[in-house]
Amino acid sequence: MLTPVLRQLALLVVLGGVATLPALGQVDPIKFGKPNPEDFLASNFVADSAAEAVVLCDYGRSRFEYIDGDFRVIFDRVTRIKILSKGGYDWATVEVPLYHQNSREEKLTNVRGFTYNLVGKEVTKEKFDATIFREEASSNVTMRKFTLPKVREGSVIEYAYTVVSDFTFNFQDWQFQQTIPVRWSEYRASIPTYFDYKILMQGYEAPTVAEHSEGAMQVTVREGGSFEGGGFNTQRVAASSSTVNVPLKTHRWAIKDVPAFRDEPFMTSSRDYISRIDFELAGIRWEGQPYRAVADSWEKINTDLLADENFGQQLKRGSFLKEQLTPLLAKEKDPAARVAAIHALVRKAVKYDGYDRLYSTSSIRKAYDQHRGTAADVNLLLIAALREAGFQANPVLLSTRNHGIVNQEFMPLLSRFNYVVAHVALPEGKEMLADATEELVPCGMLPTRCLNTTGRLIMPKAADSRWISLTPQQRLTEYHNVQLTLDEKGGYTGKVHSEHSGYAGLRQRGQLSEKGEKKFVEELLKGREGWNIGKYQFNQRDVLDKPLGLDYELTSAGGDAAASMLYLKPLQHFGNTRNPFVHEDRKFPVDFGCALDETLVMTLTLPAGYEVEELPKPTSVALPDNGGRFMFQAQPLGSTIQITSRLSLARPVYSAEEYASLREFYRLVVAKQTEQLVLKKKS
Repeated sequence: MLTPVLRQLALLVVLGGVATLPALGQVDPIKFGKPNPEDFLASNFVADSAAEAVVLCDYGRSRFEYIDGDFRVIFDRVTRIKILSKGGYDWATVEVPLYHQNSREEKLTNVRGFTYNLVGKEVTKEKFDATIFREEASSNVTMRKFTLPKVREGSVIEYAYTVVSDFTFNFQDWQFQQTIPVRWSEYRASIPTYFDYKILMQGYEAPTVAEHSEGAMQVTVREGGSFEGGGFNTQRVAASSSTVNVPLKTHRWAIKDVPAFRDEPFMTSSRDYISRIDFELAGIRWEGQPYRAVADSWEKINTDLLADENFGQQLKRGSFLKEQLTPLLAKEKDPAARVAAIHALVRKAVKYDGYDRLYSTSSIRKAYDQHRGTAADVNLLLIAALREAGFQANPVLLSTRNHGIVNQEFMPLLSRFNYVVAHVALPEGKEMLADATEELVPCGMLPTRCLNTTGRLIMPKAADSRWISLTPQQRLTEYHNVQLTLDEKGGYTGKVHSEHSGYAGLRQRGQLSEKGEKKFVEELLKGREGWNIGKYQFNQRDVLDKPLGLDYELTSAGGDAAASMLYLKPLQHFGNTRNPFVHEDRKFPVDFGCALDETLVMTLTLPAGYEVEELPKPTSVALPDNGGRFMFQAQPLGSTIQITSRLSLARPVYSAEEYASLREFYRLVVAKQTEQLVLKKKS
């Protein structure tokens, strides 16, 4: 199985390089208003018994028209869905995103829809009432929503609409796969060869149909006028002529029986892996004119960002912090300590409002004065403060985990990014990434949402800009030292010392901050029947770059009477009790975000008069290519048993090809950590 990046590269198609194939003459796969009788038979959907709905057919077509002296993109869509259960009712609400820029906006037209229900032996038809709602989705996208009427279990719904767009750079993408099964998904695109699009196909479902052909479209031009598009005057039309033949390339893709996309543990955005086609306008090639690149270069993006009032210009405006910075710099001499002090200043001064942005909303000074701002407000302020203190600090663009992976091999697109952090150059060639949005994230550590492969470092000289790894040096590290004394009824008393560092410390501090100490400790009892926690104490709670410690006293009740045999699973409340990887296969990588270490040391003191009857055997399991290791040992030492369990995952990301090994690895871990030991009373 190819990795997502390799698969995308393998399917990368540049228009103009596709071989000429026979003309496409297929009929449309669906006729609006004419459902198939078999769509109402439940027997057809046995394979989808676990699904809440199934897409019977999803058909889209994009084409160009020459209107009012320029090209427009016309996108038509027809979709038919069978509702299988009440959970599928949400599929009757349709959302259509429309792009807008300045005063122009894509137009939604010809919206229509029906709900079909089988009543006895007759099919009833309820017409959509044309009520459409509007809501703002982002600064450049508005969403149109409408809902089909009288939907119930067994309903077949269908809808159709047209989107008219002046934005040739925003050619309609297409998604073949959904979170419910899709019987047939088809997309057709007819594109004048003047427009040089890159077609990016991703996912793990092979196309059932992939056809391409060449042809022409006729464009009508007023007599004596000129045929123009994209700002180019390409052909002068004689007084006697009224049409121009425009060379055309036509594509047809379809996939049959697409399985529902399922979310898996430890993954980035589903958009990274779902089967889809994206279009990116690279340039325009008009006849008789030089090729005009539309896509920006990294050099241009770098230059434009640094000149932008809400990005690069803000980095020059940190002088208002001089009064606050002076005592910090006087107190700290070590460069790393100075960076940490400035980081703490910004982190405490401006509260992150939860919005991820590349550009500041207004100014870093305003965010500082209001003590609140977006991720861009906070981290651009951090960079400006570091520069004011004399550090070489620069912004790093990245895409958060829920926004999608940035592929270095594709065209430079600023829209692929939604976040910015600080890069700081330190003495002896060392460097640091810093983010000041989270109260509990120490300097030199990125929030979990930022752990997404690579970012783009923006430097004062565009030629110095480069890709930079976001793989953290910090790990998710947990350590437990448990000392228990057993009694003859199977109960025990003892003490537990836990340490959580790196991303484990961040997670635990977050829960502690949210719940408070008392509730945090109370929740340790969930799923631990018979447990009782006495005295407890947290250590280094506010020292963010140190492990969060927790010490507590523990008792657990045993049976009603002494037993001649004691059957114990001592690690079941401290180790891994279930395998997170439940499915037999996985088509995309496992992305933990960071490496992982779990260490558990337990000392069991046996009750007087008891001895070991059965003890788990030691084991050592390694993942291929030094990917990780699990070691377990239970050893009797006089009147005690010492159990040591260590689990280490060396890499943040494991490929789909490694999934089977990783799943088996965790199966063995869980089996060993829940294995039983047996004690018997001496005769």
